[in-house]
Amino acid sequence: MVRTTEITIPDTTPYEELTGIYTIDPAHSAIGFSVRHAMITNVRAQFTAFEGLLKLDGNHPTRSEAYLSVQTSSLETGVPKWDAHVTGPDFLDSATFPLMSFRSSGVLDSGDDRFRLAGYLRIKDVELPVHIDLEFGGAGRDAQGRNRVGFEGTATLRRSDWGLDRNTALASGGALISDKVNLILDIAAVQVERDT
Repeated sequence: MVRTTEITIPDTTPYEELTGIYTIDPAHSAIGFSVRHAMITNVRAQFTAFEGLLKLDGNHPTRSEAYLSVQTSSLETGVPKWDAHVTGPDFLDSATFPLMSFRSSGVLDSGDDRFRLAGYLRIKDVELPVHIDLEFGGAGRDAQGRNRVGFEGTATLRRSDWGLDRNTALASGGALISDKVNLILDIAAVQVERDT
């Protein structure tokens, strides 16, 4: 007697219902970074003014796209003197370069609701490739009946690659500010209503 095993094939992909265009909700999102200071602690900062667009293809997640624009002058560290320094000519130079931006170039499905987003990050007049590790946080309808999705993302960058290499040597050795910067994203996005 031959035993057979029943295999159930789902009718839809896990993300099919997510297909659509979404705008990032800045009120429920956070874009920031942490950097090692004086070689003993991490300093955290975030940008408070940004906008972005997600084009999600639920049937083929690797065809999805992401675009983000951040106002460099909106940086907040919690210390006004630091804010002025980082947004000034020594680093972001917000007066000359008011925006930094990201545009995706590809998505790799890593499994278990994890993805690797490839793209290009432009800071000042330098655009370089970066990879952002994303985790899908979930989807649902909000109180207004709008479809929402959430993602968490991280990336490690070298600020000197974008010319943000100003630093001070410490008497004990090393530098005041680490070259390595950890980018941290918490993204909530709302689906754009389709015209009927």
